[in-house]
Amino acid sequence: MAAGGFCKLPNGTVVVALNLPSPAVAGGSVRVLVHARNRARALTRLRNLGLRAVYLRGNAAPPTPDEVTAVLHHPDGLIWRTAPVGGDLVQELWRPIRALLGRPAAQT
Repeated sequence: MAAGGFCKLPNGTVVVALNLPSPAVAGGSVRVLVHARNRARALTRLRNLGLRAVYLRGNAAPPTPDEVTAVLHHPDGLIWRTAPVGGDLVQELWRPIRALLGRPAAQT
């Protein structure tokens, strides 16, 4: 089961944070942030991208204020980076989810 958590924002929306096994690196993990209307919708957004076995039980690892700011400023509201190991501070930039899943960018 993936570690994760959520926080409810003043406008009623939620930010869900999950540590998931990395599909790109064997044995690695990534921290995924999703901004949505509610927790169920956030998990549905991930499942629609092909991450079928994603569940959120409990609130053991809620998003930090910096993570909330990062996901709110991203146009897709769905970002990721390598998960910190042992509580170490990660100095990696957040990336859009399509960079993790290998999907081409949408043409606008």
